[in-house]
Amino acid sequence: MRSSIILVGGEARRANGKEKFFFLYQGKTFIERLVDSLRPVTDEIILVAKSGEQCRRFDALEGVRCIADIRQGIGPIGGLHAGVLAAKGNLIFVSACDMPCLETAVVSHLFDAIGDADAAIPCWNPDMLEPLHAVYRRDALLRYLESHESYSLRPMIRSLNSRYVPVEELRRFDPSLRTFTNINKLEELDRINALADNNSPL
Repeated sequence: MRSSIILVGGEARRANGKEKFFFLYQGKTFIERLVDSLRPVTDEIILVAKSGEQCRRFDALEGVRCIADIRQGIGPIGGLHAGVLAAKGNLIFVSACDMPCLETAVVSHLFDAIGDADAAIPCWNPDMLEPLHAVYRRDALLRYLESHESYSLRPMIRSLNSRYVPVEELRRFDPSLRTFTNINKLEELDRINALADNNSPL
């Protein structure tokens, strides 16, 4: 079974306090686009929010389950912890909520690429990795999250038996690598919407 976790509990400070998961791109919210991209390749989709109150924002979204952080206020690793505990699949794709161009074929390839490793993580170079666009093995994450000291994701992926997937390997599924587009500011949202309107590549 394959699961996916979307982390939606950030504070959105870089987006003027606006909730990025409800930003609109090409007529759909970011969260709707993410869910649509993940449905064909995963058996369950779990949203991890910062609170039960935030979870209620997603009541109208069908086919997903929303849970709240257990360890609150520690960033993405707290959301990952709650999501992994709730997931039923042994392989889990993890995504941030600000990636509206997620490519289904890339996610599928990452599931295939993990092999017997603990993680399949896209990499641009040894120092530029994509831990929130990656596939993990559930039992390996659970072992790490039981006793981790750092709240950073980098020590986590370095401690796992990770397979680093060069982004060039992914161009055959997504030639312009749009799948890694993440939006942190409203100006960036305006830019990608303008490019979409003009049918221009990102």
